[in-house]
Amino acid sequence: MRVTWRRAMAGAVLAGVALTGAGWASRAVVARVDAQAVPAPPPNPSRAEVVQMMKAISNWGRWGASDEIGTFNLITPAKRKEAAALVREGLSVSMAHTLDKEVLADNPTPFKVEFLMREGKLSTSAVMDVISSMYHATTTTHMDSLCHYIFEGKTYNGWDIEKYHQAAPTREGFGEGPGCMKNSILGFKDGLVTRGVLVDIPLMRGVKYLEPGTPIYASDLEAWEKYSGVTIGSGDALFLRTGRFARRAEKGPWPAAREAAGFHVSVMPWFKKRDVALISSDAVQDVQPSNIEGFPRPIHMLSINTLGMPMIDVADLEEVAKVAARLKRWAFMLTVAALPAPGGSGSPVNPIATF
Repeated sequence: MRVTWRRAMAGAVLAGVALTGAGWASRAVVARVDAQAVPAPPPNPSRAEVVQMMKAISNWGRWGASDEIGTFNLITPAKRKEAAALVREGLSVSMAHTLDKEVLADNPTPFKVEFLMREGKLSTSAVMDVISSMYHATTTTHMDSLCHYIFEGKTYNGWDIEKYHQAAPTREGFGEGPGCMKNSILGFKDGLVTRGVLVDIPLMRGVKYLEPGTPIYASDLEAWEKYSGVTIGSGDALFLRTGRFARRAEKGPWPAAREAAGFHVSVMPWFKKRDVALISSDAVQDVQPSNIEGFPRPIHMLSINTLGMPMIDVADLEEVAKVAARLKRWAFMLTVAALPAPGGSGSPVNPIATF
């Protein structure tokens, strides 16, 4: 008889115990990380079981009925001071992907630059331009706000989307108006300063990159903690490197929105237990495809809507991975500033790691 998600996992979820999974398969890597038997991966849950998980780990009401910043409440003044104390070399590294101008397999809506011209000529006194981008995509590094994902008509903390989101149609598929009147990116105007933690799974496994569709489990995160000596804790921002951009450089672009290594949904209670403030990866966070009916991006839904945990999609972690490996330090001061756009569901960002 099939062991269901409910029977196998519900007790761990409700108790706040980390869910475990296969994570790494080769004997060599297992011996390197920990000489113990590799647990079997948790099964993919049904839609109903994901909904049950949402109820079990929800942060709705945790910081009050009017809260709009979710897990950013965990980034205290003491946490910011802790992050600042990590700066030793004064070396800063961008974790943003340089914007792609051309249409590619993973970039169907490239960003556009239009230069101001007068009488058919470029200005001779000042260069001015307009930049536009469909930034909720797979090559633009961007931060998702807490109104980005909706479940049963509500965004994080119970705000009704019909009441608190308004836009009047202007053209096919687009509209103008105040947008998200609750849980918008404007709530993060003061920026983010906290401890960032790089989780470099390819490095730990001794490979250049993970293949698309590779799931990352809680056991992988715990194995990384042993490998790196960094324990992930309250208020931290976790950056998962799958090696997506290393693979892209070697093999060329592919539709990463549909095929990508990433987190398995079973990590979500682990994030709740550890009180992680933000997650990021070099792809779309979720392992793709998710293989969960009704939840193509369960990590997005549970992070943004359930935990109130913002995320940064499409971080380019190749350079920071090199620096961290050279220094043998995978924790750093993280600074992120989003555009203070009223009503915005997110913003392009340039996350900076300072060692």
